[in-house]
Amino acid sequence: MRRKVHRHLGKVVAGAAIAVAGTAAMLAVTLPGSAGASGNGNGNGAASGSPARAGAAGDAAAVPPGVVEAPPAAGKEGVGSDPLTEDETARVVKIASNPQALARTENVEGDKGPEELSVTLAEPEESELDSTSAPRRADVTYYDYKDDALVTRTVNLDTGKVESTGTQHGVQPPLSHDETVEAAQLLIADPLGAGLRADFKDATGKALTSPDQLKLDSMVYRAAPGAQPAALDKCGEHRCVRLFPKVKNGPWIDSRDLIIDLSVRKVGKLH
Repeated sequence: MRRKVHRHLGKVVAGAAIAVAGTAAMLAVTLPGSAGASGNGNGNGAASGSPARAGAAGDAAAVPPGVVEAPPAAGKEGVGSDPLTEDETARVVKIASNPQALARTENVEGDKGPEELSVTLAEPEESELDSTSAPRRADVTYYDYKDDALVTRTVNLDTGKVESTGTQHGVQPPLSHDETVEAAQLLIADPLGAGLRADFKDATGKALTSPDQLKLDSMVYRAAPGAQPAALDKCGEHRCVRLFPKVKNGPWIDSRDLIIDLSVRKVGKLH
């Protein structure tokens, strides 16, 4: 039977057993196909010499290999629903990031200009669904921390112009790498990050001073009525982050009860 072990940040799980070392509270996760937290296996390979492998060898000559169509070459224009090429992506970002149009926005660090989130091929308009000559468009999405708004600018690749700009509040798409790193920086520097710092030192013998010392996963946190302290009630309207930090080549550290509100740059703790 599992037991909860209360240490700096919570629980330590190593495979199916719980292990506590010193004052650390770490969530050790065995990756698929890996013998330990530091492994890099993908877990998809069959064991060599297995019956399945031996049987498949005899049929290999009779089964033609699968063919995967390559994406459009970088630097060229795609056609129809082809994925955006590198050249197209760079072009639409430059068009959409017009300094005059986005001058009043702020990114996650509080600097002028919005936080770029994604660049995707836009869906054709309803009237163009059966057309073979419909223009290709791209949606460039940003998060504006000054107004807590998701901004989407649609660029027509044929004309090179922004066709529309949409603004939404309360919409929280997945976090960018820069947002995740900034959330980790705020947590490391905050008094509530003391447990994270102590767990890291227990695992490595070194002080945690930078997000670069961790591997980071993250997810958007939305407030639930009455489920968190008042300081976190605006999460969902604000851009809030729950982090899943991991010691490089080491265990995960459980920080799930700590939420970073990037909109106001503060850390809160769940009940």
